Amino acid sequence: MDLVKELLAGSVRALSRLITLVENGAPDAARHLIELYPRTGRAHVVGITGSSGTGKSTLTDKITGVLRDRGLTVGIIAVDPSSPFTGGAILGDRIRMGSVALDPGVFIRSMATRGHLGGLAGATSDAVKILDAFGKDIIIVETIGVGQDEVEVVKAADTVLLVLVPGLGDGIQSMKAGVMEIGHIYVVNKCDRQGADQLVREVSARLEQDQRLKESRWEPPVVRTVASMGQGSGELVDALMKHRAFMEETGALEELRKKRAEEETLFIVEREIFGLVKKRLSLDQDSAKILKRVSEHELDPYTAAKKILEHTLKDNGP
Repeated sequence: MDLVKELLAGSVRALSRLITLVENGAPDAARHLIELYPRTGRAHVVGITGSSGTGKSTLTDKITGVLRDRGLTVGIIAVDPSSPFTGGAILGDRIRMGSVALDPGVFIRSMATRGHLGGLAGATSDAVKILDAFGKDIIIVETIGVGQDEVEVVKAADTVLLVLVPGLGDGIQSMKAGVMEIGHIYVVNKCDRQGADQLVREVSARLEQDQRLKESRWEPPVVRTVASMGQGSGELVDALMKHRAFMEETGALEELRKKRAEEETLFIVEREIFGLVKKRLSLDQDSAKILKRVSEHELDPYTAAKKILEHTLKDNGP
């Protein structure tokens, strides 16, 4: 079975199998991604992040429904914690996306972090490419929900939605650097709760003080929602489309994707070098002797690392 050919023909089965291959690090996964790469770059990638309990999955479900009503196809990657026993995703976000789970225009995939930090699974960017090549108009990446470590989503998304709710200490969160700096749209969900108005004011004030935003022509909106009731979903999608149009019209989207492509290439180079070094350490006696000298305090680890790297690059160079 030619998985790439089947995927481009619209096979959901091939789509699922290709994502499984990249998630498992299969040897032939890279070959398929190489074939698919010319077909990528058309989908708009939306990252939805925020602390656990903010209602990210329900919000994803509701805005997906709005996007489908507007004639757009959607791919969803819901990143879950890993099972300590099987390594698989343990939450199963599609349960909380019941209203769109059976829609043929929607594809939902739960991916386990498998120890990968930053709120995303290691294979997330490859899964995004596969969904992009498949022809999805919008790809939503929902992060794991672990707090301030979730800044890595900014590297994968064209538009980042940061979800906050009253009553979870988000007033304090809104004053912290890191998480608050990654959003393009700020969502105050569960606005039927007490304290919602205060949280909106705090977030708005924090954004007004952000020097980074003063240097940008984009003014991040603060959108109120009650995702469980579908309230505010249309307004949130409007804000998303407005940001997409802004990025396209100003050339910011093209610049962002160029930078992302460069960073991804360097990451792959780093991964390949690590693989070469690891192979050398397992096969080469000289490298093993260098490590032994470090363990015996005859050589410092910095010099040792430089020596091993020089030997590896020399032996595997052009």
